[in-house]
Amino acid sequence: MVSKKVSNIKPSLTLEITAKAKKMKASGISVIGFGAGEPDFNTPEYIINAAKHALDIGFTKYTPASGMQELKIAICEKLLKDNGLNYEPSQIVVSSGAKSSLYHAICAIVDDGDEVILPSPYWLTYPELVGLAGGKTVFVNTKAENGYKITAEELENAITDKTKCFILNSPNNPTGAVYSEEEIKSLAKVIEKHGLYVVSDEIYEKLVYGGAKHYSIAACGEFLKEHTVVVNGMSKTYSMTGWRIGYIAAPVEIAKAVSSMQSHTTSNACSIAQYASVEALASKESEKFVAEMQRVFDERRKYMMKRIDEIPCLKYSEPAGAFYMFVDVSGVYGKAYQGQKIDGSLSFADAALKKGVAVVPGVAFGNDNCIRLSYATSMEDIKEGIDRIAQFIKEIN
Repeated sequence: MVSKKVSNIKPSLTLEITAKAKKMKASGISVIGFGAGEPDFNTPEYIINAAKHALDIGFTKYTPASGMQELKIAICEKLLKDNGLNYEPSQIVVSSGAKSSLYHAICAIVDDGDEVILPSPYWLTYPELVGLAGGKTVFVNTKAENGYKITAEELENAITDKTKCFILNSPNNPTGAVYSEEEIKSLAKVIEKHGLYVVSDEIYEKLVYGGAKHYSIAACGEFLKEHTVVVNGMSKTYSMTGWRIGYIAAPVEIAKAVSSMQSHTTSNACSIAQYASVEALASKESEKFVAEMQRVFDERRKYMMKRIDEIPCLKYSEPAGAFYMFVDVSGVYGKAYQGQKIDGSLSFADAALKKGVAVVPGVAFGNDNCIRLSYATSMEDIKEGIDRIAQFIKEIN
């Protein structure tokens, strides 16, 4: 018998679409995929060479469960330089990916029955992690006219005597929203007033555009720093998704708890990937790599916005970060494509596959009016994919 906690985990609503797309491709049908959740750049050569060096010198054994000291020091230096946050290595825990960091952090904060406030749309994994920790997710629906960002007033209204934690994701997956410093500080006032903890997922922090700037909520004063777990990693910034290196910066007590849990669950992250991560954080070449990736993503972002502006029935809130657009397709709901009625994001995505386009249904992120389009794919595929979407919309009646 499967435990209640595990049996309550919801299967991904996107698996059916993904499986159909793969089957179509395997049978020779052209499908343009907009589902990518990772940069389409290879890991830079200097990082790969560092990993090779780790192998050459035999750096293939266990490290401390919380990560190698050199990497913790490099993370502290990065946090001070980029975010104005002063942490000691004892407050850093390196993990096997940011998802692992999130899970352990939530487990360290949330007790059975505690409420965790989560703005919607949200990354689909958050509520599952809260549930596994025994908590209850309280969803707050954000408005498109506010860029899908929760306001201080909306946060205030969602707080009860059971509220323990608030999850913040900026830049955001799936909307691309980036909270300004002013917006972050407004939220921080409410959080401090009620004595809440914050899990701040900042994995996309370097991927911001159009003058937007990332601001960490942990920088809003000593209270926030002592009540925030900053979650980050190497995957998006350095195109190291497969290397599985995430980390947290947290109050000492939480860092110790996460380290203890990790020692019994995953133990240390891959030693070779940790070694290479030191080079990624320290190398001057990283600034050039990130700047170029940011430039390319911004070019694709602008192109996608321009093209979608031209397609009837579609609308969006301009994304300022990550590499996603969250597009409202509800303008075609109630209509049909080749006899298939479209009454939600899942049926929209299913019908779009007939036109050779794979998109991610917004219902997976808590908003059934939208689909998520990733621009972490080639400009050639983006152009062809948008052409197909435009034609698909024309043929809906």
